[in-house]
Amino acid sequence: MPHPAVRFATLLALALALAVWGALPRRAAADDGTLLDDDTWGYRSSGDVAVDAGLTVGFPAALPTGLSTGAVAGVTAGRRWTLGARAAWSTATESSLAWTVTHRDLRLRIHGGVQATPGRGTIGLRLGLGGTLVHETRQRNQGMRAGLTGSALETSALAMLPAADLDGVVMLHVAGPWLLVIAGGPSVDRHDGALHAGWNAELGVAWQP
Repeated sequence: MPHPAVRFATLLALALALAVWGALPRRAAADDGTLLDDDTWGYRSSGDVAVDAGLTVGFPAALPTGLSTGAVAGVTAGRRWTLGARAAWSTATESSLAWTVTHRDLRLRIHGGVQATPGRGTIGLRLGLGGTLVHETRQRNQGMRAGLTGSALETSALAMLPAADLDGVVMLHVAGPWLLVIAGGPSVDRHDGALHAGWNAELGVAWQP
């Protein structure tokens, strides 16, 4: 099975190709019953609120290795200066000789930013502040065969980590109120008395009425 990063890169390339194809001008067919015309790929952006959802990939918040994949959703309000909120859920699993460790991260952010809208596209930068709720499960490998039970077999922990993200955002109007959204950048969280740096990337669609 392909690595999650390879799958995400493939989806990103396909989405970019679809967006570029959708942005190309179309000629209306001579037949009055045509399904595609010049208005099919038109767009409107009169609203100040955009709602988006998609896939996310990046470093786990507290796991020193591995890749975390999942889903993200958010809302953004504003034209040049923006405010919004986002939530993302992702998982990562890594193994050693003794343990299999699974991290489930719930990232909650309030963000502000600035953006410009040249033509069909929107380019922006946003800073998100909030916390990441991390649920960790550790299971001892071959523990059941050895007859282990309870905490000797499996342990779990829950922690809320203060965190921040700095994302570059690119949105492209495809058709009507629908946009393709690509975002990503560095992130940082604090745990065990130290800062843990990483990155996150997103690929999704947005609706701007």
